[in-house]
Amino acid sequence: MNHDAQQIPEFNDVILAHDRIRPFIHRTPVMTSSILNEMTGRELYFKCENFQKVGAFKYRGATNAVMSLTRDKLDAGVATHSSGNHAAALALAARTHGSMAWIVMPRTAPQVKIDAVKGYGARIVFCEPTLESRESTLEKVVKETGASFIHPFDNVNVVSGQGTAAKELLEDVPDLDAVITPVGGGGLLSGSAITCKHVRPAMNVFAAEPKNADDAYRSYKTNRLIPSENPQTIADGLLTSLSPMTFQIMREKVDDIHTATEESIIRSMMLIWERMKIVVEPSAVLPLAVLIEHGQAIKGQRMGLILSGGNVDFKKMVHLFGSISSVAETG
Repeated sequence: MNHDAQQIPEFNDVILAHDRIRPFIHRTPVMTSSILNEMTGRELYFKCENFQKVGAFKYRGATNAVMSLTRDKLDAGVATHSSGNHAAALALAARTHGSMAWIVMPRTAPQVKIDAVKGYGARIVFCEPTLESRESTLEKVVKETGASFIHPFDNVNVVSGQGTAAKELLEDVPDLDAVITPVGGGGLLSGSAITCKHVRPAMNVFAAEPKNADDAYRSYKTNRLIPSENPQTIADGLLTSLSPMTFQIMREKVDDIHTATEESIIRSMMLIWERMKIVVEPSAVLPLAVLIEHGQAIKGQRMGLILSGGNVDFKKMVHLFGSISSVAETG
C-alpha cells in the first residue's frame, strides 16, 4: 500500500522535514549526568525525546508525513495500525492539521494508550492482536474512507522526520564520537544514521535492542531480514520487525548493533529515573543498557544517546518494583 518503500531518504529530506515541522514540535533538551558518566567512563549526552509532544520522537515523523500530504489527501484523512506511540502521534498530527485519523488498534492494547488516541480525536477501529488482522482491518478502513496509510516506519517522510532528533542533537553537541539509538521497526535508527553519517562521516552509529527481541541484531549479523517472532520484553516499543527499507539503511549506515538483557533494561530505567529525575519508558533506555553491558565493545568517548520516549504504563510497572529494588542496588 505504501509506494515509498523502495526510495531511500537522504539528509536533504531531513533538512526539509525539520524546516516543515519545526513550528509544531518541541526542540527537546540534551541532558547530562555526572554519575552516569562516571559509571560508563565516558561523556554521555542524552537527547530527551520523552519531552516531545505525545511523549515520544514519533511525533516528528508523523507530523512530517501529515504535512507532506496535499489538502485533498488531508481532507480524506490518514490511517495506520499501531498500539503505541505512532498511534498517538498520528492522531495529534492529524488533528493539528485539520485531518481525521483512523487508527487500527489490537483489542488487547493498554487502556492508557487507547485513551490517549481517543483524547487526540482519532477514530479507533479494533482488531485481533495479530499482524494479519491489523493489516486486513487497515485495508478495509482505507478502502472505505479513502484515507492515506501512514506506516509507522516504512515511509520516507516518517524516517526523514525521525532524523530531525539526531540533527538537533548534533547541532547542540557537534563533536560526538558516536550516537546510539534503540531499534524496533528502525525508523529512528534510519533517520539518525542518515543524519549522523552525512554531518560527520567518521562518527559511529550504533543500534540497541532487547536480547529477548533481537530480530534486528540477527538480521544485521546474517545480512538477511529476519522477522520478529513472539518477542517477550518489557521494552514494548521495540517489538516490531524492520522493513526492507529500514533494513537496507541499517546495513549501509549502522556500524554495529548490541543487545541488552531485561535486567539491564530495568536497571538502566531505574538509574535514569533516580539519577536524572526524568521519566523514560523501557524502550528508551536501551542505549544506556547496552553501554553498561557491553562497555568495552562500544567505541567512543563522547556519545549521544537518544531517549526515544517517556510513555510508561505505571500500572504495569507496579509488579516490577519488587524485583527492581534489588536490581537497582546491584552495582
